[in-house]
Amino acid sequence: MGRLEGKIAIITGAASGQGASEAEIFAKEGAKVVAVDIQLNPLQEVVSRIKDSGGDAIALKLDVASEEDWQKVIETAVVAYGRIDILVNNAGIVISNNIENCNLDEWNKIQGINSTGVYLGMKYAISEMIKSGGGSIINISSIDSMVGGSSSVAYAASKGAVRSISRQTAIDYAKNNIRINTVFPGYISTPMNEKLFSNLEKREEILKQTVLPFLGEPEDIAYGVLYLASDEARFVTGTELVIDGGYTAK
Repeated sequence: MGRLEGKIAIITGAASGQGASEAEIFAKEGAKVVAVDIQLNPLQEVVSRIKDSGGDAIALKLDVASEEDWQKVIETAVVAYGRIDILVNNAGIVISNNIENCNLDEWNKIQGINSTGVYLGMKYAISEMIKSGGGSIINISSIDSMVGGSSSVAYAASKGAVRSISRQTAIDYAKNNIRINTVFPGYISTPMNEKLFSNLEKREEILKQTVLPFLGEPEDIAYGVLYLASDEARFVTGTELVIDGGYTAK
């Protein structure tokens, strides 16, 4: 307990899955959580659970692809808590497609949420972190940016962009005591993967490729993010933490 005591954290995609798990674990570890998502009702349920457990959190609606929304969220967070110490860019979507059947609207939608959302979040959070003397940013990429086999060319490309922008900004802002790291989840039991895992043949294929004999849960990612957000990782920046049960080890 207390690994994030007194820190202010913004977590995107916090209405379900990994984001919800991160929000609840961060609050248990002492962070004041600004939970954001485009789905407000389930987001408010997450915040209610945090408050019922004695944590401190607020729920804000955010379309991560909207610059205006990001500006409002950052302003509200600073007014509410005085500064921003941590940003977790977790929000993301996937639409199954190969390059021939991926239309431009799908491509742009996925890039807008998965990569432009990360760019906008960092752009406005970093400005505030500089004012307060530093911070920690954790961007959620995917093993699909590292190996082939993704069900979505647009998703893989968007997560590759997250990998690259994280490395570059880690170099650019180390002088400002801002640490920027990337987490690469494997196949995790989240609502986003529900349709994928409902295909029993595909599920069995994933399990065979995963070295550990089970699939990951949202908290498996959340605890890795917690480490990178905490002062325990004060000498860690520009790194890539793969949490995939050994999937990419083969």
